[in-house]
Amino acid sequence: MFIFNYSNIIDPLLRGARAFTVKFSGAKIGDKILDICCGTGDQLFYFAKLKSGIEAVGIDINPEMIKIAEKRKDRLGVKNVSFLVGDAAKLPFEENSFDLALISLGLHEVEEDLRDKIISEMKRVVKENGFLVFIDFKSPFPKTLYSLFVKTVEYFAGKERFKSYIENGGLPALLEKNKLKPEKRDYLMSGLMVIIKVKNTP
Repeated sequence: MFIFNYSNIIDPLLRGARAFTVKFSGAKIGDKILDICCGTGDQLFYFAKLKSGIEAVGIDINPEMIKIAEKRKDRLGVKNVSFLVGDAAKLPFEENSFDLALISLGLHEVEEDLRDKIISEMKRVVKENGFLVFIDFKSPFPKTLYSLFVKTVEYFAGKERFKSYIENGGLPALLEKNKLKPEKRDYLMSGLMVIIKVKNTP
């Protein structure tokens, strides 16, 4: 039931954010892109639609999410996107495999120690001077009714993980901890989420 609702309710709510992410990323023809914690594949379908000549791979630890992504791929007739089940903290790819890696609303969902491992893996599989894109909830949350609703849902879905992410400063603090310097930053959904682009330098 959760996965059905995610695909049919959450994905449509993020349409504007998905399209913006493609433009924000600066992806270009010939790029190989990795979407970590890709869920139902929604973000990669936007890349496939808006950016021709790219190759995109989505990975998620939940096999049911990947099944939905594969069904959507077949229904849409998308050829340049593939999906696989895998662990974001142990990516099954060689070093320097991608031009761009992104993770959207995934870091706040995992245990605190796994966040650093996921970021380290992103850096490993992206080429030198390639890019990392991070999208997650802004910390602190904006004071709106919508953000209160989202905060309540996330709190009950993963109380301690979400709490530690927000209280520790969210994405900016996490990237600073991992010695990543933001190159570009913007906000999505009326400031509810932050999107940050980082160059993968040695």
